[in-house]
Amino acid sequence: MILLNDRRTRRRRLGASAIAGGLLAALLAAAPAGAVPDPGDVPPTPKEISKSARAEAREAIESGEIPGQDEIVHSDNIEHVANIPKDVLPGTNSDLAFQGRYAFAGNYDGFRIFDISNPKSPKTVAQVLCPGSQNDISVSGNLLFLSTDSSRSDSSCSSTTQPATEKSSWEGMKVFDISDKRNPRYVAAVETACGSHTHTLVPERRNVYVYVSSYSPNATYPDCQPPHDGISVIKVPRNAPEKAAVVGFPVLFPGEGPDGGGNPGGPTNPGVSKTTGCHDITVLPSKDLAAGACMGDGILFSVKDPEHPKVIDRVQDNVNFAFWHSATFNQKANKVVFTDELGGGSGATCNAATGPNRGADGIYDIVGKGDKRKLVFRSYFKIPRHQADTENCVAHNGSLIPVKGKDLMVQAWYQGGVSVWEFTDSSKPREIAYFERGPLGTDQLTFGGSWSAYYYNGYIYSNEITKGFDVLKIKDRRTDPARWVHLRELNVQTQPDYFD
Repeated sequence: MILLNDRRTRRRRLGASAIAGGLLAALLAAAPAGAVPDPGDVPPTPKEISKSARAEAREAIESGEIPGQDEIVHSDNIEHVANIPKDVLPGTNSDLAFQGRYAFAGNYDGFRIFDISNPKSPKTVAQVLCPGSQNDISVSGNLLFLSTDSSRSDSSCSSTTQPATEKSSWEGMKVFDISDKRNPRYVAAVETACGSHTHTLVPERRNVYVYVSSYSPNATYPDCQPPHDGISVIKVPRNAPEKAAVVGFPVLFPGEGPDGGGNPGGPTNPGVSKTTGCHDITVLPSKDLAAGACMGDGILFSVKDPEHPKVIDRVQDNVNFAFWHSATFNQKANKVVFTDELGGGSGATCNAATGPNRGADGIYDIVGKGDKRKLVFRSYFKIPRHQADTENCVAHNGSLIPVKGKDLMVQAWYQGGVSVWEFTDSSKPREIAYFERGPLGTDQLTFGGSWSAYYYNGYIYSNEITKGFDVLKIKDRRTDPARWVHLRELNVQTQPDYFD
């Protein structure tokens, strides 16, 4: 780990002494020269588009149909109050977490801590260099958790890329002590099968359980063998995080054969991802519930026993969903919003050709009681503003806006910007506010936009892939009551009871 204050140029799970040694080396040495990035470490290469698509993008800008390149537009009830550009971490900005007056922003090269006590003027507290996509981030008490989902030479923050076909390669979870926000301390590393694309905390008084989502096994990967039909569960003792360890691998999709029992994908279900693990899980600890977005499947399960989650119901949408990406409960826990990341986040899917039902949110009611509860589809929601074919745009990470009696959500749509929408009536969702920038360019499809957009203590925070950290303020009678709800901590994938 390297704390950065100015610009500068698969081992087994490590014990505390090995971690310390690796850190010392990282603190003394610059990143090795000539390291070749893993495909997961860098943003997708810009894609060439047709001459007609380039012409259409320019015409749409000239006519005012879409904003100009990098131009900011928003609804009247949204105010853009701050932007903090990327600094010494040049990688892709990713997820966000919050604690007290701090925001924690993931980046493929590490993470950044902001003091947001004045949301209109965030201040950088620390920047930590620790490469390894995608650095999905969360916090609990004095601990910070970071996902590594690219094959590395070891678990240190000075590791280099290494093929997943090598047994010594490392992927998994990293744990930091953040009792001193200005000097985070790397304290543990836990290797997990197929790495950690995302993770979800199930916090208890003495321990933090971590559900690790990962996917895409391959027979040539020693540490990522098919069928990969479950999740890794890590137990982290709060008072001894260096003892963090995998305590189980619950199978969520039991089935015979090498492919397990999840969605088979194509050619059986053309255009649908084969289920080989989960992409993201959201837990609702107050209800002992979790919702999993697992590639070709959406699941509802009980986490009453956090080491042994139990599937209650499972659904598929083999018509309009290509990749089940993430999930959000409403406050009453009688609805789940699942997102479809059509095109993997790098596609231009917010256009007329794709239509309103693909690359969208799927709203499901939860009906019944106990282990007989079922997920029942009600409708789709997609932003109503078409984007250019040079803009990657699809449903991505969002959170509830806590208002009693209403189901309101803020959500990132990559270059589609930030959308605030209501699904109180599951069958009739509608957008009520938005913020977006114009395309990064008009000649090719370039990866960018808002990765995560979350509501926290009166403001909306967005981690923009290329432009940095944005702060927005919504002023609307429908969302105004949320400003009275204040949390001490927020990891969106560990969904709080906002009114407890």
